[in-house]
Amino acid sequence: MASYEVRFRKSVAKDLEPIPKRDVQRILKAIKNLGMEPRPLSAKKLSGAEKYRLRCGVYRVLYEIQDKILLVYVVKVAHRKDVYRD
Repeated sequence: MASYEVRFRKSVAKDLEPIPKRDVQRILKAIKNLGMEPRPLSAKKLSGAEKYRLRCGVYRVLYEIQDKILLVYVVKVAHRKDVYRD
């Protein structure tokens, strides 16, 4: 299987600022692993959109997969109580 390129929305850097450093490291490691396996067993497809959710403790990573160009696009990182709010 080919590896996927992982890109971030500009707002993701802002999403990571209030999160404790040890949790940020765990989140970034999980995101890095998405490049090798964009659909791990722990990820779930969201029903209302073409996005996936990855759990990292109490935080969630929302991302899109574009298989034609081998791209994983991280859209949002937030606490589980806030991640689905617009």
